[in-house]
Amino acid sequence: MANTTSGTVTFDKTFAVDEIIEEAYERIGLQGVSGYQLKTARRSLNILFQEWGNRGLHYWEVDEADINLVEGQAEYIFFRATSDGTSAVTNPADTYGVADVLEATLRTNRTAVNQADSGLTKIARSAYSALANKNSKGTPSQYFVQRFVDKTTFTIYPTPDSTSAAKAINFFYIKRIQDVDSTYTDATDVPYRFVPCMASGLAFYLSQKYAPQLVQQMKLLYEDELARALAEDGSPASSFITPKTYYPNI
Repeated sequence: MANTTSGTVTFDKTFAVDEIIEEAYERIGLQGVSGYQLKTARRSLNILFQEWGNRGLHYWEVDEADINLVEGQAEYIFFRATSDGTSAVTNPADTYGVADVLEATLRTNRTAVNQADSGLTKIARSAYSALANKNSKGTPSQYFVQRFVDKTTFTIYPTPDSTSAAKAINFFYIKRIQDVDSTYTDATDVPYRFVPCMASGLAFYLSQKYAPQLVQQMKLLYEDELARALAEDGSPASSFITPKTYYPNI
């Protein structure tokens, strides 16, 4: 008789923080860790997640929200989440911080069957600075995002008039990866595809503290597994456009 399978696919959520830390320590030859070793590993894991923020877009951290427009108000502020997990965000409710805004649309009748969206154009600082009258009222058609240490601002142009104020801005934004706190039995805010590179990445960070002779080896393993995870974490589409570069002088 053939053996049965487990019937579950929840390994990434049952794989708690303490097990990730144990796995990373074992890869550099340490077992039976406790006390300060757990604390320093948790700190390294949080730094690793922050470093992933520089590795491109993580699709599991993309979320959607609405902004209720106010007549004459151009700037809307999203404050970073506080250390206890609560939020100081005014609009919209956002627990883990708006790291950046990807796309935005002006939405009419958002709760009705005849809902209608019109796309907004994201512009750079220089383009926004060149606008002659930033307080002019009308139907918003552009937006400008600034990313600060403690907040992200979302500025629209033109500012909403009395008609546009009844509408809303619907936007997709990037959240920060949730922190690893002192509850070591919690799961991480990471999909199963990134569990291998999370463990190898933490092993690489810990090797810099406890096994310097393994740093280069751990780094190669980490970069290899992270590259595969990032390649898999794409957003597939039915069409692909690849630019072609010409070198006429060669």
